[in-house]
Amino acid sequence: MHLENLRLINFKNYQDEFFDFTNEINCLVGNNGSGKTNLLDAIHYLSLTKSFLNSTDLQAIRHDQDFFSLMGTVRKEQHEFKIKCQLKKGEKKVVSLDGNVYERISQHIGQFPIVLISPNDTDIIQGGNEFRRKFFDGIISQLDREYLEYLIKYNYALRQRNHLLKHAESKYRIDPDLLEPYDRIIISMGERIYENRKKFLEEMLEPLQTHYDHISDNREHITIGFRSDHQTDDFNLDFMRALRNDLAAGRTNLGIHKDEYKIEMDGYPLKKFGSQGQQKSLIVALKLTQFDMLRSGNGFKPILMMDDIFDKLDEHRIDKIMSLVAGHTFGQIFITDARPERTFGIIEKIEADKKVYWIDEGKISTSEK
Repeated sequence: MHLENLRLINFKNYQDEFFDFTNEINCLVGNNGSGKTNLLDAIHYLSLTKSFLNSTDLQAIRHDQDFFSLMGTVRKEQHEFKIKCQLKKGEKKVVSLDGNVYERISQHIGQFPIVLISPNDTDIIQGGNEFRRKFFDGIISQLDREYLEYLIKYNYALRQRNHLLKHAESKYRIDPDLLEPYDRIIISMGERIYENRKKFLEEMLEPLQTHYDHISDNREHITIGFRSDHQTDDFNLDFMRALRNDLAAGRTNLGIHKDEYKIEMDGYPLKKFGSQGQQKSLIVALKLTQFDMLRSGNGFKPILMMDDIFDKLDEHRIDKIMSLVAGHTFGQIFITDARPERTFGIIEKIEADKKVYWIDEGKISTSEK
């Protein structure tokens, strides 16, 4: 699978630009703030219908404009697909495939998978459990559309239940009939999500260790512990018994939204005891494992995007990744860098179709090598 072309209209700092990509290595070079990462964000929109940078879609609209539009052509085997994503202020975001608008945008997720390596990935290790849940949920959702539907239903029911708890007349009592439909969804969807998370984690540990060994030269053993309220013998009973505490707190205290992932190295928390190099190695290994699982689960290679990694990784880890690139482990790749001479030095030895885009304040020029 590869992205053949992309047009951006009023998207962040792009007014109206058209990109024609090679199906192997695409390098985006230019000064910081020129729009390189914004282009990756546009590709992220075409795949996952949302930004990896901004919390709201409105932030993607160019200043002094009232809409943005993204149009891309993706080739998957012998089939060509036209993807369009548009947002106008005051209206709902619209995503269409080959001219057919999705009734629910979530139906698009998973059809055109991507893997992104970015500076923000440190949150997977350094941040709270919500960052790790988001990361693993993102992988599973691109592999299993039903799982994404479970998450959507669960999160909706959780929001409604928390609203009722927060605005209950008493902190000690609430009409159980009000909570019952949401309780039922939270319990049933939560059990399915828990089983999927547990199964996924079991499957990913071996390839994760293999990639970490390759990057770190077989130095440490990696494990990911998983704790969930659903591991109890009777979650339903525990959930009902927690109602008094839920009312006092004004929120739901038990459920898969509290699941914890604990990343350890040789039995010690990587967050506390891992060096910067070890943490960076683990992040790269996680992303390569994500790539492998998406490729295996979908039957084709996802698009790989590497945002500003040459500044964040040392030469040893870059060499390890580039050895995989040179071995054609990946399919289409997008690389951003603020130092063109460094990019050329890294990719010039790789036998592949290469295209370089010079980005300057949302304007582009290209060269092919």
